[in-house]
Amino acid sequence: MDGLRAITVVGTGLIGASAALAARKAGATVRGWDPDPDVLQIAADRGAVDPAATLAEAVIGADLVVVAAPVAELPHAVREVLDVASADCVVTDVGSTKTAVCAAARGDARFIGGHPICGAETRGPDRANAELFQGATWFLTPTAGTGPELLRAVHGFVTALGARPIAIDAGAHDRLVAVTSHLPHALANVLLNQAGAARVDGHDPLQAAGGSLRDMTRIAGANPRIWVDIFLDNREAVVAALAEHRRRIEQLEAALTAEDGGQLARWIAEAAANRRRMLTTAYGDPGELQRLRVHLPDRPGVLAGIFQALGAERINVQDFEMEHLSTDRGGTLSVMVAGEEEAERASILLEEQGYGVVRAPVIDA
Repeated sequence: MDGLRAITVVGTGLIGASAALAARKAGATVRGWDPDPDVLQIAADRGAVDPAATLAEAVIGADLVVVAAPVAELPHAVREVLDVASADCVVTDVGSTKTAVCAAARGDARFIGGHPICGAETRGPDRANAELFQGATWFLTPTAGTGPELLRAVHGFVTALGARPIAIDAGAHDRLVAVTSHLPHALANVLLNQAGAARVDGHDPLQAAGGSLRDMTRIAGANPRIWVDIFLDNREAVVAALAEHRRRIEQLEAALTAEDGGQLARWIAEAAANRRRMLTTAYGDPGELQRLRVHLPDRPGVLAGIFQALGAERINVQDFEMEHLSTDRGGTLSVMVAGEEEAERASILLEEQGYGVVRAPVIDA
């Protein structure tokens, strides 16, 4: 974070306060301002920022200003900051859409848009965490007028917070997140609303829902105060993604109507290859991953006991998922380990503790 020792955060909610905590951990001084004085006070009490009384006071002497306002307010907020910040102050933001906010900057070379791909299913500075950005992708949207020194400075700031900066065009960013984030959120809502509105011979699909519907709808019903603005701000890219999705649904409908097993097999194989490619980013060789499914009773300490036992045998858990069925039926823990030998060791250990274990590769050969 060379050269950026004085940071100002405008908007001290979850993301802004987390960025402030991470910047302080990296050695910077951090001043903060928020239009809601209660939110600002909580961030100050958390030790995230030194509170300022006004926006103009907050940016005095700042090397970098991070604007963390809601998406609908970002263009105006960024414009306000640029109007009061000094000529040598760098300005960035953390919004999940980039076209509108970059347009609001009007080509001002001091501004580089940003978007950390992280967050939590919560909000507010009381939940802020300095580790929030560790390992996260953080998109940066420089323009033709962005100088190399400015880009290097923001790149260094993002890296100091533990994130991985990637430069991308603002329009390309919005089309990318439309496919990878906004479309999945839209479809999760569609799936859950479709199931919730249906009755099958008097049976409620939601009461009979298994892991598939739960997995695909985990992100449904996200905070409407955030997501209404995201959908509307990126509406053109989301509409285009929905149109492409509709085209692919129609292809699937046609294959089913024609009883075209060959087309269905190719469709599933294509999805398997794409899933392998996606998992490679997270796990290196996903073909080595083995999944152990363990049924657990719903009682305190069970989960901790399993992980302590695996840790004592130095069995590295690459990832895990928990599906809670009910208080009576307990749940299913899926643990992923790398390599058949490690999976065999883990299976034997858990079976010796009285658990039934079902083992299978994460990706079929």
